[in-house]
Amino acid sequence: MTQGDASAMDGEVELSALVVAHDEEANLPDCLARLRFADEIVVLLDRCSDGSRAVAERFGARILEGAWPLEGERRNTGIAGCRGRWILEIDADERLHPDLAALIRARIPSLPPGHVLMPIDNLVGARRVTHGWVHPIGNSRRNTMFSRGTKRWGDGSVHPEIHMTGTQTRLGEDLPPGHRIDHLVDDDIADFVARIDRYSTALARDWRARGLSFGFARALRKGLTRALKSYTRRGGWREGRWGLFLATMACWCMLLAWFKATLEEPRRG
Repeated sequence: MTQGDASAMDGEVELSALVVAHDEEANLPDCLARLRFADEIVVLLDRCSDGSRAVAERFGARILEGAWPLEGERRNTGIAGCRGRWILEIDADERLHPDLAALIRARIPSLPPGHVLMPIDNLVGARRVTHGWVHPIGNSRRNTMFSRGTKRWGDGSVHPEIHMTGTQTRLGEDLPPGHRIDHLVDDDIADFVARIDRYSTALARDWRARGLSFGFARALRKGLTRALKSYTRRGGWREGRWGLFLATMACWCMLLAWFKATLEEPRRG
């Protein structure tokens, strides 16, 4: 019996693990298997048409189902459905290592109310790319765990703003790569580029909805700033050609979104 099982039997829900999923039948088994140390697992299913529900049921998860057009809306719904004093928010394509799970259980009793910043290791296929990740193409750290009432997602179609309160604590920084949170971000470069295409479409939609107020020069400046941040401040240069690729994609995403926002007619429906 795990510590999480014992706590749940005592009626205490100290830690909830939340997974928000859309047609993630293939990813959910490995993801949920790593979350059994939590007191409860909550899976929010957004317009799923595959076997995601059956997988969640097999792991004894509490299930929330519905349709939410915006990422922030569905994630806030999932957070509200958790009973834990602390909430661990994990994506279906992420794998939390047992070493980090043990560290979480050991530290929770002494953590101040707020949010916990944890390292993310991104994998493109079998390649672990540790450095160079920057918004909007990815991140290397995230406020993955938080106490109830300290996190709320904002509006937006892709990577909406996150509003946090309370004290920020870092956890897992001393664990080596491969012993933290693995994010199976893309299968290969073609998959990566396709994701950037989707992100830029959603970003263009957000810009149009808010009233696009800047021209190409500012879009280029945004892109170059992200590329420089990726390659220098985030250490992309350590990854060789992969770091150069990430910096290029960080710039391209901004430019592609601007062209879509200014050249394409808004899609209906």
